[in-house]
Amino acid sequence: MDFASAAPSVVKSIRQRDLLNTWLRLYARQQLAPAIWEYQPDRLEEELSDLIYYTVDNSGPTPSLTIQSEGTRISRAYGHTGKGILLEDYVGPRLAPFVMPIYHECVARGLPVYSVADVDDIYGRVVAYERLLLPFLTDDRVSHVIASLKTFCEDGGFEIKNLLRGNDALPRPKLRTVIDRDLFHRTPGRIVAAGIVESADQAGGPDVTAEIIELN
Repeated sequence: MDFASAAPSVVKSIRQRDLLNTWLRLYARQQLAPAIWEYQPDRLEEELSDLIYYTVDNSGPTPSLTIQSEGTRISRAYGHTGKGILLEDYVGPRLAPFVMPIYHECVARGLPVYSVADVDDIYGRVVAYERLLLPFLTDDRVSHVIASLKTFCEDGGFEIKNLLRGNDALPRPKLRTVIDRDLFHRTPGRIVAAGIVESADQAGGPDVTAEIIELN
């Protein structure tokens, strides 16, 4: 799975950008991901329903992630909560090839990873599934990951229940990026009005094509 290089401006959601900006302020001190206990963004309580916390075990050939949250809004999309369950087991063999490489890239790079995929709700409405992963270090290794998961439908309302398990259509990846450029927090008066992000050809499937996205 290939990942494009991106700047923080690739993130669309204002709430996700706020979460990322808090991470960037901590990262800027030593150009390293912060520790999980240092991360205290404003209005965190308002975002908890869209956040999933993971612990990372790096002892195996590939890192394993264990879910530490329960009762989140996104658990309705999977049909059940997953506290204490390995992420790979939670998403299941059907979705794991689409999900796990994104988390593994975040752990391997120690940098935020942002992805967007289209999924269909049980009524066939197209829903954009936006995932921001933030890594955190202990003893110079990624020990925790926080995922911010947002859903958006241009048609308005949609059914989140069983969103990721309710039909036979697999997620359709639209964007996979590692945020590795401009890793500093811009004050609101200095945010660039428009940025260009180039997304490379993806190896995940024929539906993922090279694209230029202009953010206004």
